[in-house]
This record gives sequence, C-alpha cells and structure tokens, in this order.
Amino acid sequence: MTTGTAGETTRTAGGPVTATYWMDHAWLGTHVEPDVVVEVAGGRIAGVRTGVRTPPAGATVLRGLTLPGLANAHSHAFHRALRATVQVGSGTFWTWRELMYQVASRLTPDSYFDLARATYAEMALAGITSVGEFHYLHHAPGGTPYANPNAMGEALIAAAAEAGIRITLLDTAYLAAGFGEPPNRHQSRFSDTTAEAWAERASLLKGDDHTLIGAAIHSVRAVPAGQLAIVAAWAEERNAPLHVHLSEQTAENDACRAAHGRTPTRLLADHGVLGPRTTGIHNTHLTDEDIALLGSSATGTCMCPTTERDLADGIGPAVALQKAGSPLSLGSDSHAVIDLFEEARAMELNERLRTHVRGHWTAAALLRAASADGHAALGRPDAGVLEPGAPADLTTIALDSVRTAGPVPRLAAETAVFAASAADVRHTVVAGRHIVRDGRHALIEDVPGALATAVAALHH
Repeated sequence: MTTGTAGETTRTAGGPVTATYWMDHAWLGTHVEPDVVVEVAGGRIAGVRTGVRTPPAGATVLRGLTLPGLANAHSHAFHRALRATVQVGSGTFWTWRELMYQVASRLTPDSYFDLARATYAEMALAGITSVGEFHYLHHAPGGTPYANPNAMGEALIAAAAEAGIRITLLDTAYLAAGFGEPPNRHQSRFSDTTAEAWAERASLLKGDDHTLIGAAIHSVRAVPAGQLAIVAAWAEERNAPLHVHLSEQTAENDACRAAHGRTPTRLLADHGVLGPRTTGIHNTHLTDEDIALLGSSATGTCMCPTTERDLADGIGPAVALQKAGSPLSLGSDSHAVIDLFEEARAMELNERLRTHVRGHWTAAALLRAASADGHAALGRPDAGVLEPGAPADLTTIALDSVRTAGPVPRLAAETAVFAASAADVRHTVVAGRHIVRDGRHALIEDVPGALATAVAALHH
C-alpha cells in the first residue's frame, strides 16, 4: 500500500492497466468507502485507489454501491422454466418434482442452451458474476448418450459464455431413484449407470478462463453408498469442488436410516465425501452430530432460502452450522426468483422467525456469503473481494431507487442486504468486461424476450 496525491491511498498488483472504474461508493469488506478507483489488467484487479474525488480521464463511472461480483453457488438452469407454473394448487416437494421431470423430459442440447443462456443473462442482470450449475441432465430421453456424451454440459458452458458470466459446471452423478432402486423413466436421462462410467464421461469436460469443472453427488439416495468414494476421489484428484444435496427432506433421512442405519451426513463422512472442498446444499434437517461432522470437516453449507421456502422444505440450522465451522454460501437453486440480495436477507429473516431474535448476521457477513464464500465454494477462493490480484468482477447497485433512497451512504451495505433487490443492479463487470451497463445487458439485447421464447418452447 502506498500513498498517492491529494490523500489518495493506492494498492497495486502490477501489470498494464486495460480498464479503469471509478466508484462513488465501494464495499471494501468491512466498510463503505467513497471515491474508489479500481484498475484492471488481464481480467484481474491491478490496483485499488481510495480518496480519488473525481473520475480519472477515461475511467468508467459506476454510481451507487459497488460490491464484489455475486456468486450463485447452486443453480439448476432448467428449473427457470418452472417459475409460476408450479405455483398452481398445493402439494409437497415430491409433487413439485413430478412437474420438474416433465420439463426435463423435453430438453435437447439446443433448447437447453437457449434456456440457460437467457437464465444466465438474468443472473448477470441480478449482479451475479459466477454460477455453480448442478448439472445432471446428461443424456437423451431413455438414457441413450448423445453422440457427444457431454452435449448438455457443453451447452451450459457455452450459454454462460454468451451471457458473460463465469460457470463452475458441477457434473453430477445420479445413478439411482432411491436406496436400492434403479432410475425411473424420468431419471434415465440422468444416469451413467455406474460411478466409474460417470467419471469417464466427466473427465472429458474441459475448463477455460471462465469455466471450472467440478463434481456433484446428487444425494445419498441417488448414488449408492459403495460408489460415493469414487466420485469423491475424482474431485480430490483434480482439486475440484464437490457438491451434494444433503438432508433437504426428512423422507431422505428416514430412508437413509432404514437402508444404512445412519444419517446421510454420517454416511457421507464414512465414505470420505466431507471436507473443505465439499459443499452440502440445503443441510436442512440435521442432528447435532451431523452439524458437528460438517463443521469439524470444514464442509460448506449452501443455503437456498427462496427455494427452501417455495418447496416447504424447512429452515436449516445455518447459525449452528457456521458456528461449528461450516462456511455459508447462497444459491437461487430452482430460480423461483433470481436475487442474491433476497437470498441473503431471507437467511437472516428466516432465523428471526424461527428464534424470535433479530440480528444473527451482520450485513457484512451476509454479503460475504453472497460473494467471497460463494466463490470459494465454486473453486475460486481468490474471488469476491475488491483487492489487487482478485478477479475484476464487480456489481453496482443503485442507491437512489425507491427501495434504496434515503439511508446515508455509510449504511449502504445494510441497504443492499435488507432493502435492495436484483432490480437495483445497474452494472455488472466480469473479468473487467462491462456485461450489464445501466441496467441493460450488453451482450443479449432482449433478455425478457429470450426467456419467454425459451420457456414457451418447453410448454408446448
């Protein structure tokens, strides 16, 4: 850190500057700082200067509160086609799942690309710069592999590239309908038949500057216990993130105890799945021992509050998990809405409803869950901060909308978490590239139209 002119403070990482952004307010992890310049070189932050009262010549001005880019740590892109249609009538997670299967049965690589491209563009408009795509829709209807066995996964990678955001493709092993049950007719598209066959196919996937390849175990009911270690070893060999749906439903816990005499968390622990590269999705219905196992192993927890409440899953023990040592991240999962600010405040507000106590997390902690800890869960531990060397991923929200106007700027973090919505995002920058400018997507001209067309194609 060096001191510049007129009271400026500068932090640099070197390298030729290729873009400069001036922010009237920026969140620097602990506080809101006015008059901040971020310089970009090679897609990364090359320097951070504070106390710069006027924009430098040639700088792009970002007015509002600029945050590190947000991380959506859990996504099923094709669920975007279910929005509103699953709100007719009543039911449970299991009746919702039948509707989900119907949409999944209609997808092709081309239609999946169209839907995912539009969905990821919606994420960019919501300030999301990186998504963790929990991908299990691998094969053609009936389970026959495509000529390119990764046609569906590669469609997702291409969709994210065209939408301008990063993706961690969490290629998912999904081999069974339940404990000792073969895949049903809907799930045949998901199954590679064995973990070894899954690993062979997943090994063909390639990452790039905006793409990481990770692994996922759909759930303990969908991967036989004897094959869990194969998936875990594949991820360990590649130092890749490993995600797993965990104890989302009490029925899964009951079935696991009946089959194995232990909880899903204990089963994962016994087969070497838990650890700091692993993230449990939901982690809703846990015992005290489960919480201790997850925390002591530094296994992460991705909470998806808008989906968990939409599916009537319940409220997970996020406070206890974090205290035990499990870092928290956030995801929009089924995309009932795509809004990481809503996910962040919902985690806090759910806990208030459950405990009748306010203030379980600070705004800073909730922003960290929506950014740095989410990126870490997706295999990018250097992301989610406005610091030299970090990826130049930025999200700017307006501080003058009907939702955000009024509070003093030093409370902008609280405003972002507890009042703002995705509609307040004005700018999204990924690797120094301006993807959303003044609330409009720079790469896809009509995102609502693209969404409407892609969704309609799956409901005819």
